[in-house]
Amino acid sequence: MSENTENVLGSNLNAINRREILKLGLAGTLASIVPLGFGSDASASARNTWRVGFRHAHTGESFNGVYRVDDRYLPEAFERLNYVLRDFRTGEVFPMDPRVVDIISMVQRKASQREPLEILSGYRSPKTNANLRRVSTGVAKNSFHMYGQAIDLHIKGYSTRNLRKIAMDLRAGGVGYYPKSDFIHVDTGTVRSW
Repeated sequence: MSENTENVLGSNLNAINRREILKLGLAGTLASIVPLGFGSDASASARNTWRVGFRHAHTGESFNGVYRVDDRYLPEAFERLNYVLRDFRTGEVFPMDPRVVDIISMVQRKASQREPLEILSGYRSPKTNANLRRVSTGVAKNSFHMYGQAIDLHIKGYSTRNLRKIAMDLRAGGVGYYPKSDFIHVDTGTVRSW
């Protein structure tokens, strides 16, 4: 093989290698943004996609998106969820129980409302919980909020009584009803209501 032929082949191989690397990089990028199940079984994937939309009443921050696909919770979504649902009084972020997010997602879906859920309380630090107990009745000493297992919510313009019924029909945990304050409490404890 002549030196000239080797140079042409070498430059062609380098161009091919660069193109292959670019293709692989593009494929990797697309794989990270295309929803799982894209292609032949896209409809099954859509059935197993869990999403939730809410706004925190005290901070104005929100989350609206997919947080679970099939049985896989998405860590990036939970980073944002945990931040929005933090103790807004202290700024402390705590990992929320994915099951309580499933509960509010199902409540939202069954309420069939375009309005996002309005969150009044997600995680509460022990210090915040103790302070609230001093000034308010109805705050449990060992509240599920302190473990990231409870959320207080309502939907603007939607009956809190109906919201309570939806949550109770799920039989997924505890449901508290506070009609004077216009919110419900849901948690991942045993099935009970008050």
